[in-house]
Amino acid sequence: MASPLLSVADALAQILEHATPLTAVDVPLQRATGRVLAADLAARRTQPPADMSAMDGYAVRAADVVTVPAQLKVIGEVAAGRPFPRAVGAGEAARIFTGGVLPDGTDTIVIQENTDRNGDTVTVKSSSAAGRHVRRAGLDFKQGDVLFPRGHRILARDLALIAGMNYPAVPVHRAPKVATFATGDELVPPGTTPGPGQIIFSNGYTLGAMFEADGADVTDLGIVPDRLGETVAAVRRARAESADVLVTTGGASVGEYDLVQKALAAEGMDLLFWKIAMRPGRPLMHGRIGPMHVLGLPGNPVSSYVCCLLFVLPLLRKLSGRSDIAIETESARLAIDLPANDEREDYLRSKWTLDESGATVVTPFGVQDSSMMARLSDANCLAIRAPFAPPAKAGDACAIVKLAF
Repeated sequence: MASPLLSVADALAQILEHATPLTAVDVPLQRATGRVLAADLAARRTQPPADMSAMDGYAVRAADVVTVPAQLKVIGEVAAGRPFPRAVGAGEAARIFTGGVLPDGTDTIVIQENTDRNGDTVTVKSSSAAGRHVRRAGLDFKQGDVLFPRGHRILARDLALIAGMNYPAVPVHRAPKVATFATGDELVPPGTTPGPGQIIFSNGYTLGAMFEADGADVTDLGIVPDRLGETVAAVRRARAESADVLVTTGGASVGEYDLVQKALAAEGMDLLFWKIAMRPGRPLMHGRIGPMHVLGLPGNPVSSYVCCLLFVLPLLRKLSGRSDIAIETESARLAIDLPANDEREDYLRSKWTLDESGATVVTPFGVQDSSMMARLSDANCLAIRAPFAPPAKAGDACAIVKLAF
């Protein structure tokens, strides 16, 4: 009796078990978006570094403008980056602009709309309490404040803050290096005319884009013919590139021309599993050659895409130091009836929409052949059916994975 197939959850757990975040490197801020911090980031300065004006107007002592109108002598001007060199005394004011440092002796700002100016005299027409229109020192952050913890994935909106903290570069986990190749005498590149029995190679373009979108450095080793020596050579090139992950497509089964397993075994791969209880993607293979993670994906385009989404991307995210590793699922309602499922977890190409109440409704496509690229391109989600799920009716709950790639 055949041993039971590995579940999707157990397969993912095995893939991630020995994956640890890669070593730290310093990258300039211009290249830090999407990267994951390898250390806590503490502010190197205080912002604002001193009390500063938030408005154009006059820096005064609040006690001098309790009773209005009040006439004050203007003794100078304060612009951003040009602090006033002396203290402001009783009955005095300094013209100040947004971003200017409050002069010693002042504690509030009277906005210019509430004043009349006549030579060196300003008439304040409205009182201003202490601290009004003042950005206190440290309002944003103080030196030593840890504003970003280790493991934080840097967003574009974070860059201004990191720069303000005085970091021209940040320590992040190294981007994973992914090497990929496809196998098959039947594959020819786009732009050529296929001969008898040949098809246009397509998987590599989608997979490479998914890897790069998740921050990996990708080396495409191209199409490898169905010959053991050349397949072994491709594996060796991946090792020579110091790839953290090798992803192959096609040729991972046990047919006479399925040579990937043999080539990997020849290079010393420790095979951890092959075949899982999943559709599409049953012949997924996982192993390791030294520190290099190996994932052999099926050759059919839909199978390759779904396996990449569910298994390769979480691996790359863990290697990158990210905490948001697993692909997220959401709840929806079925728009149609579905039959009972068999022992494999199904990922059905589907479309989700919102009904009149704003609830998510999902419609799986009728034909789910794993070779159909048009259906994959048309889908905006995958509807998940658990192994041995009973028949489902329209309106029943269903988990979905929304497609962002």
